[in-house]
Amino acid sequence: MTDLLTRFLKYVSFDTQSAEEQEALPSTAKQFELAKYLKEELINIGATEVTMDAEHAYVYATIPATTDTDLPVLGFISHMDTSPAMSGKDVKPQLVKDYDGSDITLNKDLGIVLSPADYPEMLKLKGKTIICTDGTTLLGADDKAGVAEIMTMAEYFLTHPEVKHGKIRIGFTPDEEVGRGVDFFDVDLFGADYAYTVDGGALGELEYENFNAAGGKVKVKGVSIHPGSAKGKMINACTVGMEFFELLPKFMNPACTEGYEGFFHLDSMQGSVEYAEFNYIIRDHDMKLFEEKKELFKKAADFINAKYGEGTLEAIVTDSYYNMKEMIEPNMHLIESAKEVMKDLGVTPIVSPIRGGTDGARLSFMGLPCPNLCTGGANYHGKFEYACLEDMNTCAEILKKLVLKYSES
Repeated sequence: MTDLLTRFLKYVSFDTQSAEEQEALPSTAKQFELAKYLKEELINIGATEVTMDAEHAYVYATIPATTDTDLPVLGFISHMDTSPAMSGKDVKPQLVKDYDGSDITLNKDLGIVLSPADYPEMLKLKGKTIICTDGTTLLGADDKAGVAEIMTMAEYFLTHPEVKHGKIRIGFTPDEEVGRGVDFFDVDLFGADYAYTVDGGALGELEYENFNAAGGKVKVKGVSIHPGSAKGKMINACTVGMEFFELLPKFMNPACTEGYEGFFHLDSMQGSVEYAEFNYIIRDHDMKLFEEKKELFKKAADFINAKYGEGTLEAIVTDSYYNMKEMIEPNMHLIESAKEVMKDLGVTPIVSPIRGGTDGARLSFMGLPCPNLCTGGANYHGKFEYACLEDMNTCAEILKKLVLKYSES
């Protein structure tokens, strides 16, 4: 059998960074390389019904039931891509064994240090093994830790046919990081009654509430003229876009919010005097407040157009996903089972709202109830990302015990 660490280090060696605003899915062709590798690995460890969508890179597989008892089909899903926020090319993982609670130098030459002074939750990992980066890339634990945990669970059951369990389905998706992970996910082909995404953070995290999410694109048409004769004539698209930004509440941005509090986030911008674009994300757990935020976004656009002329600024708001809570609440056995399994393993369940989203949010609205489980990683999407090996192994144990829990029926 292949141990989890070997798997994880192999998976992070694949550059699977996804890209924003691409028509193709996956958004980057390089995601196919990991998909093909996982397909072959699944075949080699004895999985059945192994398929890879040749157009969109989804990977599906089955761990066959080892009992004739009529049991629910349980699914586990993780995503293969890594965030566009930072490079995932040529990842150079570092293993810090028996962590003592001190600073970890990621890159001496660049002066990059991972410190518990900045990330105090690291102190909970004393005595354990931390896997981190060299400070020049992200690690890729989001979500290759989840992929490794699912594959480790799969190999266990495939090599222990004496353990009685129902049918298990596995799914690996592309482009989750750009909000398109399940655009072409075949729920009917997947065929699970219930599923879990394995895409969370610290050990014990268990999530079934997430943001309602929308993207806001602001397009500004300016009037360019020589600055020497610009008085009363120039309309600077960049500064008009910033004026729009100033109309949004200052306390409703990610740096000022936590828990259930929503926000407007200016994610990127580019432009000139003549034309500028600003990309926002809009988030709130509460649907009423979510709709109010979208309405405020549009009213700010109306104000700008009333001031500078109709058509100066266009605000396009597109919903991305919704809070899965309403779809999970009729299936709370998924949450209670996960809590029981965690407690049996000595893990304290941490039930908290996701300040983001997962493939499971959309899958839940597609008819597949799908809360989210921890993976043992932290500080995703940046150079300070790390994962704890022992916690990752425990996460794999959680998956095994969930299968057995649903085999008791």
